[in-house]
Amino acid sequence: MTFRGKIISGSLITGFFLGIIFWGGFHWSLEMTNNEEFCISCHEMKDNIYPEYKETVHYSNRTGVRATCPDCHVPKQWFYKIKRKIEASREVFHKIIGTIDTREKFEEYRLTMALSEWKRMKSADSRECRNCHDYESMDFVDQGRRAVKAHSIGLDEGKTCIDCHKGIAHHLPLGWEAAAEKAGL
Repeated sequence: MTFRGKIISGSLITGFFLGIIFWGGFHWSLEMTNNEEFCISCHEMKDNIYPEYKETVHYSNRTGVRATCPDCHVPKQWFYKIKRKIEASREVFHKIIGTIDTREKFEEYRLTMALSEWKRMKSADSRECRNCHDYESMDFVDQGRRAVKAHSIGLDEGKTCIDCHKGIAHHLPLGWEAAAEKAGL
């Protein structure tokens, strides 16, 4: 093998191993920021959102199945997960500048955050909800009459989960109904 061939071979082998290390590190960091402990590591989430979530059926229910923050707010499919993580950099920016660093600021900004999340969920056809819930798997026999009627109408009208289930895991902000209607949500 010539000297040039050894350089090319060495470069390819080095590049291959560096690629594996990079991919492993990238995947590890992605997963480290994709769990409930990470989500509530800042006081804004721990003190405001997390206590509300602990009062809901997504935290405690008769089946013992718990949906955590990333289950509802981070898609499982790789492309959409990366897209969501990039979008989350805006949230990190607001964390740094202190947009919601007090309870009062949080409540002032709650409607803006809710509208943004509802818009994201609606545009994705409630993709994260459907990781656990989907019309095809619903057992209408086990649902109450009101739920069967609502889900049947929703199915017929092409509605998505967030159309009817705003506030399912967090308190609704003041003025949400008028703001959601104005935003087409």
